[in-house]
Amino acid sequence: MQKLLDYIGHSRAELTKVIFPTKEQIRNAFVSVFIVVTVVSLFLALIDAIMSFSLSSIL
Repeated sequence: MQKLLDYIGHSRAELTKVIFPTKEQIRNAFVSVFIVVTVVSLFLALIDAIMSFSLSSIL
């Protein structure tokens, strides 16, 4: 039982050391990820269209 109480005490102590992100940091990270994913998706769609057009014109 004492090990469990020690574990809970240490867990609480570690949680006080954690720095949680602010709303602004979360928003900025979300916007950055959204932009990168959109750009990569558009790039892959363009490559797919070019390859599809090339393959259909060869065949």
